[in-house]
Amino acid sequence: MSDLKDTIKSLSRELFAETVATRRHLHQNPELSFKEFNTAAFVKARLDEIGIPYQSMANTGVVGIISGELPSDRVIALRADMDALPITEVEGREYGSQQEGVMHACGHDVHTSSLLGAAKILYRLKSMFGGTIKFIFQPGEERLPGGASIMIKEGVLKNPEPQAIIGQHVMPFIEVGKVGFRAGKYMASCDELFMTVRGKGGHGAQPHQNIDPIAITAQIITALQQVVSRSADPRIPTVLSWGKIVGNGATNVIPDEVYLEGTFRTFDEKWRAEAHEKITKMAEGIAESMDASCSIEVRKGYPFLINEPELTAQSRAFAQEFLGNENVIELDLWPAAEDFAYYSQETNACFYRLGTGNVAKGITSAVHTPTFDIDEAALETSIGLMSYIAIKQLQR
Repeated sequence: MSDLKDTIKSLSRELFAETVATRRHLHQNPELSFKEFNTAAFVKARLDEIGIPYQSMANTGVVGIISGELPSDRVIALRADMDALPITEVEGREYGSQQEGVMHACGHDVHTSSLLGAAKILYRLKSMFGGTIKFIFQPGEERLPGGASIMIKEGVLKNPEPQAIIGQHVMPFIEVGKVGFRAGKYMASCDELFMTVRGKGGHGAQPHQNIDPIAITAQIITALQQVVSRSADPRIPTVLSWGKIVGNGATNVIPDEVYLEGTFRTFDEKWRAEAHEKITKMAEGIAESMDASCSIEVRKGYPFLINEPELTAQSRAFAQEFLGNENVIELDLWPAAEDFAYYSQETNACFYRLGTGNVAKGITSAVHTPTFDIDEAALETSIGLMSYIAIKQLQR
């Protein structure tokens, strides 16, 4: 174990500057979901340089494969997502986005550069392990239906079929040098809600002549919180939030309709389906009882993400060996969603968090914000740990 750990740590230090340069290139050249054409070309070029064969999948996805030189039929997959977000980055960074209105604000540049770094390490060490490693460079994590679901449909988990898949994600609220694990349910399912409440508009001074969709919408919003507070089992975390409400009236004009967009998240598929029905029935019923109408679309998104307990316990133990017990922490439930969840519904999966924050350097911004950044020292941790976990899993 010590020889393997020391070898990987030495290679991680050696490849650190190159990985930083890769991350900065990707950060400067972000591409939106399912439009990662240049990113995919860049990944392919790097795999060519290393000597790793690959195939294209899901249009802009890339899957590379390394076969170890020792006898083994075990297969493990490592995954990174590649897409960016429609966010304008703060100015003044030497490696800031060069694409107006597009930014790697969720760290997918980190994930892609890390997987390329790990691929280079693992290729150099293929004489030390047997079996097969799949490197999944995935498009479209940030947009439904999620690139993971498309790659699965196109056979990414077949020929050969991995016994496990491992992914990592940046976490600015964990200090650089540390990582976090959680066995079992970890991230929530995510559904999008689109609702229109239709009434009868008119003069604000004469509400008795109208059917006020704003007042009715207010009743619906308030009542729907009972789905969370009165219908949900308190052991199943549930979130219902509205992020967009458009009335388009005026100070003295009641509009004909109100349009809303929101999100519903939970950690149980049976309850998720029941809640969809409750939300729809309650919203339509309230509107009808007040002489209005309501149409609501529940656009089903990613399922909840579950970390297979045994695989996660093993990976956590390998992380403790590689980084030290003090640098591996326990994660809380995270109500955000990730399309890695699709993989976790199909095979044994472990999705862990890579600490990228540094309070002393002021690197504390959350993901999906214009000020998000990372302490790039995390890249040395990421390429080394992913390589170590992969080999240790194959040696089981």
